[in-house]
Amino acid sequence: MTQYMDITYFGHASFKIVSSSAIDGKKPVVVTDPFDNKVGFKFPKVEADIVTISHDHFDHNNASGVSNIRKLIDGPGEYEVMGVSMIGISTFHDDKKGEDRGRNIIFIFEIEGMRVVHLGDLGHGLSEKQVNNLGDVDVLMIPVGGEYTIDSKQAIEIVQSIEPKITIPMHYAMPGLSAELSKKLTSEEPFITHVGLPVEKASKLNIKKASLVEEKKVVLLERKGR
Repeated sequence: MTQYMDITYFGHASFKIVSSSAIDGKKPVVVTDPFDNKVGFKFPKVEADIVTISHDHFDHNNASGVSNIRKLIDGPGEYEVMGVSMIGISTFHDDKKGEDRGRNIIFIFEIEGMRVVHLGDLGHGLSEKQVNNLGDVDVLMIPVGGEYTIDSKQAIEIVQSIEPKITIPMHYAMPGLSAELSKKLTSEEPFITHVGLPVEKASKLNIKKASLVEEKKVVLLERKGR
């Protein structure tokens, strides 16, 4: 059986990841960082078996917006649900060891033999040890908008140190975002212009384990519902 996963982008730091391997007749669904509608656009109706929350802010912690959750994960540790293995790693939401914005959780997902890393609202660079702990990353979801997180320059440095096969930018200014967030965040343009990798645009990403190649690229996902 071909191993694959589908990744859909809801905007901000929220993604839906669907595994191809059914458990008891159901394909496992993961949703990351569901947001409150105060971000400016509406969070879609969605069901998920697993919801991860990187930190307790309104634009990342709206678990009530997701139906039929089997497991809500909002802290560090090791987890396994419906064949999906996850590791939560504690980091910070700022570059002052959490003094300004508190903690942030990086989530590592093992899905269909592929390794997906969601950096949440990471607010600082990563040490060599932290990069090594992430392992061989197939898909990296990384904030690039600055202010509340790392900016495009820091994001590029992290991409260069991790060397994921596929990089997906998130948490940047985009159409429909609230005026408050739009004033603070930059767009994805500085990142994709200077990262030095080919850029593809897609409405949804289907990734097959057998089709992953060593050539690195950025995939800019269209927000579902725009």
